[in-house]
Parts: sequence; C-alpha cells; structure tokens
Amino acid sequence: MKHGLVLEGGALRGLYSMGIVDVLMDEGIVFDGAVGVSAGAALGCNIKSGQVGRALRYNMRFAKDWRYCSVRSLFLTGDLYGAEYAYHKVPKEMDLFDIEAFNANGLPFWAVCTDVETGEAIYHLLDKANDETYEWIRASASMPLCSRIVEVGGHKLLDGGVADSIPLAFMESKGFERNLVILTQPNGYVKQPNRFLPLMKMSSLRHYPQFLQAVAQRHVMYNAELEFVRKREAEGRVLVFRPDTSLPIKHTSHDPKVMRRVYELGREQALLRLNEVKAFLTDDGR
Repeated sequence: MKHGLVLEGGALRGLYSMGIVDVLMDEGIVFDGAVGVSAGAALGCNIKSGQVGRALRYNMRFAKDWRYCSVRSLFLTGDLYGAEYAYHKVPKEMDLFDIEAFNANGLPFWAVCTDVETGEAIYHLLDKANDETYEWIRASASMPLCSRIVEVGGHKLLDGGVADSIPLAFMESKGFERNLVILTQPNGYVKQPNRFLPLMKMSSLRHYPQFLQAVAQRHVMYNAELEFVRKREAEGRVLVFRPDTSLPIKHTSHDPKVMRRVYELGREQALLRLNEVKAFLTDDGR
C-alpha cells in the first residue's frame, strides 16, 4: 500500500506545514509520493532535497529584503515575490538548494499549477532540479494580481490552488491509498467567494475567461474538497493535520518572529501526534 503526502498552499501559512514536515524528516519518516500546491510546492520541495529547516531559514533571512517579497517588487517587476531573486538567486546563490540530494531522491513530487487558458489543473512531476523546475514551482505559487503569468512547458500558468487546492483525489488516482494531508486552515473553515474577482476582470486576466471562471468557482471547489478530506478521514484512509485556530500570519509577513511562531506551531503538533503518524503509515488499513 502506497502512502502519500498532500500539502495545501496558503502562502506563509505554509510554514506551519513545514514545521510538521521537518519533524517527520527528523524522525526518518518517508512517503511514497507527495504533491504540493502553491506554498506547498515552493516550501514542500525541501522534503525531496532533505533540507530540514531551510524553508523557515531563508524566509526569515530575507523577510525584509524588498527583492524577495514586497510591494516595491510588485510595482517594479510585476511579482510580489521576486521571480528572479526569490526563485533563482536565493536557491542557487544565497541559501543553496541541494540539487544533488533532490535529484538522487526517488520520491515522486508533483507541483500543481493552473493553466490560465483552460482554467484546469496541471500536475507537473518535479524530477530534476534545474531552472525549469524552479519556474514550475514559481508558477504553482504565483497568486493572481500579485504575479505575472509564468510561461513554462508550453503552458501559461498561475497559482495551482485556483484549480485544485487540496489534491487528495489526484493522489488517490495515482494509487496512493493512504495519505497524510496537511491543511493550513482550522477545522470548520469555509472559503468565501474571491472578493478580488472584479479587479481580475479589469486586469490583463480578462483575456482568460476560463481562468476567471475557475476563480469564481474556487470557493465551491475548495469547500467540496474539504468535505472529501473529511469523508476520507472518517473512513480512516486519511490522517489530517490542521491548525487548532487561524494561524497568526497573513499571506506575507516581514516579521521573522511571527514566521518562527507559525513554524513552531506545526512542529509542536507533529511532535504530539508522532506516534499517531507512525501507526497510520505502518497500518495497511485492513
């Protein structure tokens, strides 16, 4: 029986997820496959390179660097998170991404993106670390209105969460029968319609009606996926981590202390439930 890991997005709420993931890596817990959406891909790829603590470290280090993430970057480059600086210079020069470890690790890791021309999800297998892989990761995490469309692999792409926020069904379709799902919103959360949709309709995104339709329906999709997760959880086929309350961080933050606190909330929860995780991953459910 194959065991999978599903990482929801949520921008810097993803540091909560990485607190959990880092504990699992510390404990030598491995999966047969993983999928990440948006921040789940941008931060979660460190599980394939085996770099415990890296996601927190570089976010804290560059928290106040405008080239990494800032309104200034948005106005000057078109990207809130600097496309060249955050996704290329940092991993290649500033806080090295372990390319050799990533390439040597046989863990299948997919990044979810949304094709702006079709409004549908694209699941890209991140096999070898290179500039194109970094662009797929950037595409997965590129929030509408805060990012330029990313062109890679013959597609025009933005935030994977628009088309598939919690890709549990995708993992099941790949044969992963038991999955650990890490959510970044508390139990009882209900997503509301996107209040920025009118702005998107006035922006360059107006040329992509299928994408705008996906944005308009995202809350419906998301809430249905939450219900699917709950169903699988009740059946014992999914183990879910979710924060006890809304995480004390916004999509972006320039406060390293807040980042660390969110990360530590994940670590604390993972340590408390470590035996539960081990039992879930060793029990074949029969």
